[in-house]
Amino acid sequence: MVTGMGVDPGTSSAITGHYDEVAAVVDSYRRIPRDRPVRLAKPTSNLFRFRGDAAGPGLDVGRLNRVLSVDPATRTAQVQGMATYESVVAAHLPHGQMPLVIPQLKTITLGGAVAGLGIEATSFRSGLPHESVREMDVLTGSGEVVTARPDNEHAALFRGFPNSYGTLGYALRLEVETEPIQPCVRVRHVRFSTAQECAAAIAEICRDGEFEGHRVDFLDGTVFTGDEQYLSVGTYVPEVPSTSDYTGQDIYYKSLRRKQTDHLTAHDYLWRWDTDWFWCSRAFGVQHPAVRRLWPRRYRRSDAYRRIVAWDRRLGLSDRLSRARGAAGSEPVIQDVEIPVDRLAEFLEFFHREIGISPIWLCPVKLRDRQGWPLYPMDPDTLYVNVGFWSAVDLRPGERLGDYNRAIERVVGELDGHKSLYSDSYYDEDEFWRLYNRPAYEELKQRYDPDQRLPGLYEKCVGKR
Repeated sequence: MVTGMGVDPGTSSAITGHYDEVAAVVDSYRRIPRDRPVRLAKPTSNLFRFRGDAAGPGLDVGRLNRVLSVDPATRTAQVQGMATYESVVAAHLPHGQMPLVIPQLKTITLGGAVAGLGIEATSFRSGLPHESVREMDVLTGSGEVVTARPDNEHAALFRGFPNSYGTLGYALRLEVETEPIQPCVRVRHVRFSTAQECAAAIAEICRDGEFEGHRVDFLDGTVFTGDEQYLSVGTYVPEVPSTSDYTGQDIYYKSLRRKQTDHLTAHDYLWRWDTDWFWCSRAFGVQHPAVRRLWPRRYRRSDAYRRIVAWDRRLGLSDRLSRARGAAGSEPVIQDVEIPVDRLAEFLEFFHREIGISPIWLCPVKLRDRQGWPLYPMDPDTLYVNVGFWSAVDLRPGERLGDYNRAIERVVGELDGHKSLYSDSYYDEDEFWRLYNRPAYEELKQRYDPDQRLPGLYEKCVGKR
């Protein structure tokens, strides 16, 4: 049944339509046989767990993809769970508002960023996307729609939903905080010759909220080598003399090495990484000037590249090419990990020595909410740095698929870090539940999905290997 909905259905036609769409989704859920597992059927995904065709009937939630309202006076917005951040940004820009954290890829959905975590260059001051959610309507595994808030009878679900990856239920509507923005962003790219200097600068900027006397609204970084790393320090500004465009021939990450100061529109800054999927478009030849001129602009975006990766994984082409080069195959190493800032240099030293992928993305993050989130238990007193790396490594003779990812998992644990679960994981079950709070998860699973209609968290995120 539909209960506890947190929005007055008479406030607007959009919200009234939302209730009709929710009723249709609930009816579809009820029609799926109770002895069959359930999965979401949606047009986009930013997960990197490719295990063949998903089992079980698909629940079509694609209609729940709109921004229902934006209220600059209260600095809140009502957003459906399957709304992509591309549509969220488009709806908010005319109001001069934006949610506090906008993940860097256009087709990440708001519900997905809350259930599966997200991060961006405002995370040093605004935490993770779920920390600016005030309430959400969740279709639970038991088939009910409940409104979860931090202060009601579903507060445990509100706290436990982040990092649950759709194994407790699906977010249908979320009320999120917004903040006023300005039209442009000035970015300064600051080079550091050692990881220790870079980590110290991250800690200082995040502590003070400023750099060289200027307010800092955005902060992320890029590591090219052990002696070449950049922090990109961004500040909202009302106007600039001119703006750069990285949707054409110019490539954003390459500009870090040649521009000390840059200016972008707020829109283009938010999507600066999407055009080339950070730097991953180079694997498809899209960064070659001749190829780039021929590659349609509408396909210079992260979801197009991900479809190519999914196709490659199905056919095993990269693995065949690796073997043709004389390697024992290739291992995808696509991960984001959170490392305490005072251990960042140790992690990068290990990574350069043992893994060898570059560039590497850095994004500082500190929780806003001191109560914490039980399924991803970060210390609220610790400043972390998200380290992102997305490529493949050739296997040498005698090495097994998973050796590099297992080594990363081991070192992340030794450094008191955490690993996101959107991609391949190799933890055994005991280790997984030690890290991701089995007692809290099982209590929520029993309450909101007692018949186990949705997959379990370990089953979904690790599975059989």
